[in-house]
Amino acid sequence: MRRIGIDVGGTNTDAVLLEDGRVVHAIKTPTTADVTAGIVTALAKLARHPDVARGTIDGVVIGTTHFVNAVVQRRDLARVAAVRIGLPASASLPPFCDWPEDLAGSVRGEVFMLEGGHDFDGRPIVPFDEAGMRQAARRIRASGIRSIAVAAIFSPLEPGCEERARAILTEEAPEAAVTLSRDLGRIGLLERENAALLNAALVELARATVAGFTQAIAASGIAAPLYLTQNDGTVMAAEVAAALPVMSFASGATNSMRGAAFLSGLADAMVIDVGGTSTDVGQLRRGFPREANSVVEVGGVRTLFRMPDLLSIALGGGSVVERDPLAVGPKSVGYRLTREALVFGGDTLTATDAAVAAGIAEIGDTGVVASLPRDLARAVLEEARAKIEDSVDRMKTEAGDLPLIAVGGGAFLVPDRVAGISEVIRVPHGDCANAVGAAIAQISGETDQVYRDLSRTEAIARAEAQAKERAVAAGADRASLATVDVEDMPLAYLPGNALRVRVRVAGELAAPQDQPETSPATL
Repeated sequence: MRRIGIDVGGTNTDAVLLEDGRVVHAIKTPTTADVTAGIVTALAKLARHPDVARGTIDGVVIGTTHFVNAVVQRRDLARVAAVRIGLPASASLPPFCDWPEDLAGSVRGEVFMLEGGHDFDGRPIVPFDEAGMRQAARRIRASGIRSIAVAAIFSPLEPGCEERARAILTEEAPEAAVTLSRDLGRIGLLERENAALLNAALVELARATVAGFTQAIAASGIAAPLYLTQNDGTVMAAEVAAALPVMSFASGATNSMRGAAFLSGLADAMVIDVGGTSTDVGQLRRGFPREANSVVEVGGVRTLFRMPDLLSIALGGGSVVERDPLAVGPKSVGYRLTREALVFGGDTLTATDAAVAAGIAEIGDTGVVASLPRDLARAVLEEARAKIEDSVDRMKTEAGDLPLIAVGGGAFLVPDRVAGISEVIRVPHGDCANAVGAAIAQISGETDQVYRDLSRTEAIARAEAQAKERAVAAGADRASLATVDVEDMPLAYLPGNALRVRVRVAGELAAPQDQPETSPATL
């Protein structure tokens, strides 16, 4: 298996060639304001290496923060028509009700609330209002809106209403892109609907971005299928990513954690990823990031994505240092580090300059910072240590000491001894761990269902079987599938020995000739 992994960070774009479980070649290039241009540059540099040219490439896997940045920065978002299927229930909390007003003002188009939906056991609440759906579709077409989000009560358990709504929308408004909430979220109407609304707002941007990535690969002369990494450390095909861009929101940090596990050989450890702008701290369990079990806010919007449980702080190699009073960050020079830091001929004092002056890093022109007071350099590193120790302590879930894997281009800011840590581990190619994590990413499948009149063992077995079928449909090799997470919760307030079960499985990418055609509906 020969794969290229690429990760686009706020400061650098990293690319690696991975062959048979080892990193053959790695490059690092500054991220550009145009994300695609940075990928073109990284691929061009990588393609010149003889090991890249000597054989076929099985896949190019890209991790990017392009889509989550669009939400956070309120840019490149399309107007969305929201269709809620659930009346007479849920009328008091309409779509967009809990969104920040500035974001809602950019995205909110038409809003329709229709009768329909199902109970947790699959029984209809009331018949679906197909006539109302058809009228809504005609109004959407007349308004010129080209992105639609559909959410129905308990659609992950019974998707019939959402699927029928999509069929009607396709008939009446064939030019519009339709996002179904059941393809994105778990049980929880408002959060799942919010995920669908965000996705619909990003579809046009996603299509253009994925097309740009595809063109970048073609321009480099590399003939290989394109994949994008997801929030849970696995991959999705390019056509799925174009339809479901929100699934990549937290993929950058997840890639770093997966890469740290691969490079260190540890499946259970703390991980700290220090980039140029920010630092992410998380915990590995069985080689995957520990998932957040609570509601996750993205740009101020409540969602229930498969997101890693991470703590992010404004500390990185590009963090700007203020001398009086001493402060490290939160401002950062970001991808301008190689132009604005002192060691690169700039005039801004950064954490990287302090590390070079203290002798713990050899970057740029070391002579430029020779006159920097050593007391100042040590104070900057001590400030970084305090922030790191506090972040690691907040993310630990057990009292004992754990190993800490330090990765990222700014990992030199992590001291060799950290309170609560048994050992700080630095790995080869750790500065490109994010790209390594992208290259090794697997295919996943997940299910979140409520089962009745079954034993716990039978319910979990059914959920595992369904998750595996979804993984295979997404392109996984069935023989390689392994269960990553199992959660079950008795629902005492429901009849019939009801049990909610969530299962996630992951496996290797199947050979191209064995892969089924994928679409959002199969996931």
